[in-house]
Amino acid sequence: MQNGFRIGELHHVEPSLNTITGPNGTIRLEPKVMQVLVCLAERAGQVVPKDRLMRTVWPDTFVSDDVLTRCISELRRAFGDDAKEPHVIQTIPKSGYRLIADAVPAVPESAPVNVGRSWTRRAWGIGLVASVLIGLLVWRWVGSGTPGSPVTVVVPLRTAPLTSLPGEESAPAFSPDGNQVAFVWDGEQGDNEDIYIALIGAGTPLRLTTSPASDRNPAWSPDGRHIAFIRVSQYESGVFIIPALGGPERRIASVKWENVWDMYGAGLSWSPEGKFLALSNKSAPQDPASLFVLSVDRLVKRKLTSPPPGSADDLAPAISPDGQTVAFLRVKSGMVSDIYLVPFVGGEPRRLTFHEASLHRVAWAPDGRELVFSSGGASPHGGTLWRVSASGGKPERLPIGGDNAIYPTISSRANRLAYVHRSMDENIWRMEIQESGRSVSSPTKFIASTRTESGPHFSPDGRRIAFESDRSGSLEIWVCDAAGLDLLQLTSLGRHSGTPGWSPDGRRIAFDSRPGEYADIYVIDAEGGAPRRVTTEPSDDAVPSWSNDGRWIYFASKRTGRWEVWRMPAEGGQAVQVTKQGGFAAVESRDGQVVYYAKGTIVKGLWKVPVDGGEEAPVLEFPEAGYWGYWAVGEKGIYFVNTHARPSALEFFDFATRRVVHVASLEKAPTQFGGRGLALSPDGRVILYVHQDQVTSDIVLVENFR
Repeated sequence: MQNGFRIGELHHVEPSLNTITGPNGTIRLEPKVMQVLVCLAERAGQVVPKDRLMRTVWPDTFVSDDVLTRCISELRRAFGDDAKEPHVIQTIPKSGYRLIADAVPAVPESAPVNVGRSWTRRAWGIGLVASVLIGLLVWRWVGSGTPGSPVTVVVPLRTAPLTSLPGEESAPAFSPDGNQVAFVWDGEQGDNEDIYIALIGAGTPLRLTTSPASDRNPAWSPDGRHIAFIRVSQYESGVFIIPALGGPERRIASVKWENVWDMYGAGLSWSPEGKFLALSNKSAPQDPASLFVLSVDRLVKRKLTSPPPGSADDLAPAISPDGQTVAFLRVKSGMVSDIYLVPFVGGEPRRLTFHEASLHRVAWAPDGRELVFSSGGASPHGGTLWRVSASGGKPERLPIGGDNAIYPTISSRANRLAYVHRSMDENIWRMEIQESGRSVSSPTKFIASTRTESGPHFSPDGRRIAFESDRSGSLEIWVCDAAGLDLLQLTSLGRHSGTPGWSPDGRRIAFDSRPGEYADIYVIDAEGGAPRRVTTEPSDDAVPSWSNDGRWIYFASKRTGRWEVWRMPAEGGQAVQVTKQGGFAAVESRDGQVVYYAKGTIVKGLWKVPVDGGEEAPVLEFPEAGYWGYWAVGEKGIYFVNTHARPSALEFFDFATRRVVHVASLEKAPTQFGGRGLALSPDGRVILYVHQDQVTSDIVLVENFR
């Protein structure tokens, strides 16, 4: 049987090539799946016990019944077989499997065949030729009713959920034959990310990894035998490889990553021959992320890119089908990115898109002529699917996915695309504080919609609240009264605008917005009107706040090459640098003597520096990196969210005693890499808190994608 055989009349099996050829073309199988078929064919008509199949195919590895079941499902798919009414493979409950179709050695073309089988083959060939001729006639004569005018037959796209599990599924990756998808699922409890495999059209996914660490971004090797993935943990972060049918895993590279990278699918990409992996990594924790090429055999890394000043990271590599080019995302501050192309052997990257949005992943079309990517646009958590020519030009939006599609991936053979459909309901909650650090009322939902509500900030008199929301389709600045009513949309810029902050006199609101390549600070009248741009440097300027006397606006800027806190006159003028060792979200103390600030997405903790300059000093170990907006300064101390607590907790740092006390446990987790997530009323009696009420993501399959 190892030299080739037929199953029934229409399927020719080549074990040495791992292929099955039939009326619908040639299908390539994984080697282990082919071995299962060979075992069944050698005992055609007989029941082959499960344990015998597993001992034969996996002699040195323990595998579960799920692995064998998946192999049988893949074989049935290849033959067009039905488990309920089988004509090829029959399941014998509690025993094993039986090949019920004829299995005979392949007959060479020159050998004689019996009349019946010869006629069957000839009839099939005649039918095929007839079908082709009819198709040509239809193509030539049917179009627009005019003889000789061709008509293009468009097969409609067909979408259907591939997964619908509780929690979040993400980062899909097709197997080489396009019949399986590896993906990440955080489990029924939403507490641990592992790699799973789903057979398209089958039932329960197979769990591939079981580590308590976070496993992410699977990538299928070109021969279908292995899956590479990223493991992020305190002890063993790195690139791992595991057999696609299960088995022992091994680490092939250690890495220095921050969690923020995974938002962009900062994963892995195999070269077409399977010898190299492209990945994103840092040479040192303080460095920007660059692309590297890892030799899978020699385990040696070669640096491929070096982000220029003003760029944050190079992420999400994707090697072209011919192995000559690597597409990737060059990310700027504020999560804005575009697609660049760089030769696989190294060289100067070429910018492909000028989309200026939050891109999540890029995928090559099988012919290498186009790329598909997802873009967050003006919404911080949504995404739309686009395609762009590899030679450049204007991107074209795809008619699938709506505004919640991210992480696209394309099958190289089966005309299939998959993406993640993600929806996030982020709202502002309210809790009353009876006495600092002593007791609180039960939290209540305060400002809510089915979209994003974030960045709350009280007016100086406590009677109004400014916040950011994308309920209108783009993230804009809104205001409401102290009861959460009488809502007014303050801006209609159609682009990402956020982190509003009231002036001390309550007449103006400062916010950041991105009109083009860079974010800038704007000021708008609290009753509405045209915003006034107050920063004009060719750098990102964001997260504004006012000094207590209203003369200055503090903001974060990357004009020195990294985030630092600056301040400038509120009416415009020369900006002055406040911090020297990194700084991001800043707030002046109530007495106007010091500036408190967090350092953004990479460095944890809260710091302070004198208003007129001087040495910085640490204040708290929170907020954690990525939660830069979850703290608020009061008269007697600082409220902050302890994200290490389970569940997360609101805590209070008392200026007088230097002690931290527990205020309240928070039912829902804060939003990592979000915006300003905590606000304190002027009288110190009310806390506004932003959290995710619901986050869901499922993988959607698109058939007939071309």
